[in-house]
Amino acid sequence: MFKYIKRNILLAIEGIAQNKLRALLTALGIIFGVFSVVAMLAIGNGAKKSILDQLKIIGTNNIVIKSIPPDKKTSDDESDEKETKEAFSYGLNMSDVKSIQSIIPDVESISIETKTDTKILYNKTSIKSKCMGVNNDFFSVNNLNVKRGSLFTSYHSIEGSNVCILGANAAARLFLGKDPIGKYVKAKHVIFKVIGVLEKRQVSSERLSKLKVNSYRNIIFVPIESYILRIDNKQRIGSEDIKRNSRQKTKKKNYHQLDKIIVKVKETKAMEPSASLISKLLLRRHNDQADFEVELPELLIKQQQNTQETLNFILAVIAGISLLVGGIGIMNIMLASVLERIKEIGLRRSIGATEKDIIYQFLFEAIAISLAGGVIGVILGIAGAKLIAQYADIATVISFGSIMLSFVIAVGIGIIFGIMPARKAAKMDPITALRTE
Repeated sequence: MFKYIKRNILLAIEGIAQNKLRALLTALGIIFGVFSVVAMLAIGNGAKKSILDQLKIIGTNNIVIKSIPPDKKTSDDESDEKETKEAFSYGLNMSDVKSIQSIIPDVESISIETKTDTKILYNKTSIKSKCMGVNNDFFSVNNLNVKRGSLFTSYHSIEGSNVCILGANAAARLFLGKDPIGKYVKAKHVIFKVIGVLEKRQVSSERLSKLKVNSYRNIIFVPIESYILRIDNKQRIGSEDIKRNSRQKTKKKNYHQLDKIIVKVKETKAMEPSASLISKLLLRRHNDQADFEVELPELLIKQQQNTQETLNFILAVIAGISLLVGGIGIMNIMLASVLERIKEIGLRRSIGATEKDIIYQFLFEAIAISLAGGVIGVILGIAGAKLIAQYADIATVISFGSIMLSFVIAVGIGIIFGIMPARKAAKMDPITALRTE
């Protein structure tokens, strides 16, 4: 049986070799079709991986509440001639966090953060940084892990202890390979004991920048209670507040105690209703002052995913049409080949070839052309996907499954569109075929 099939395969290859140009032109449709399939799947897989990476970075089921500083707020009715007094608001503060915890159902964790520019000092080494007041939920919500040391304890929070956790780059630049745990650094004129160092995120800075996510590599983290007590409490009344309330025109002070709150809910379906409830709660607490904004980054990414899936579907349709055109081209050329080789068919039949032999010969020719087109198409598809990733700044992922799928499609096209010409050739009467001029 194997020798039988091998003989017919060799005859098919011989037939193709005698008409190389025709075979190449026949294969062009398959080449472009398979190229489209490989490139389309690479773009689709790349988009899927990119979206999963984004979700991994920003976290799932997160509701982000950001403060809007006074200098960022705009009002349509502002004018030099007429000044309108805004209702008083405390801004985002720790009391808001407690209200959210007690009123909003299905809350899994709440991340709190506020920050200021600073320099971190250790011995004679100084680096520019930001000092962030956070709670332990901040690290879990933002997918940040401690590489050495530990997170803050309840004692640190209750006492407002002078302890800190350093970002990976900050620790490396300050301590130059030495163990920073237990050492003391200075930030904002306050001395902090280092109790932990974060693990470096394995994500490029460019990707983080596109997602508007901080790498947290050069940051000094302190307990939120320590930050409010020792570094900055924007709700504390001081001389600047008195000046601001005088007749002299001074720049409005950022009155928000917290810069950002991230509420993580237990289920995705609870995100939108929880976000709506949080917005209403905060508006009531802030005297109807919209000095905050509520975002659902996961839903925005999922909208992007839906858009990408629609685009992938369109690309798949285009690739399918290309393959269909390629298949029709194979069928047409093979039918023409049958008509050109009538005498050859008649001669083979007269010396003992069966209908099955003739079917296998022409069917294997169609499959061989399709397979050759598939190989070339896969090579071009891989090269095309890499060029797209390099020059179009679009993530692409080439998988073994997509390559195998392309080969299966190529062989399938050869069988489907090669069977009809093969059967037509096999059904010819050998005597009539030999008499044909």
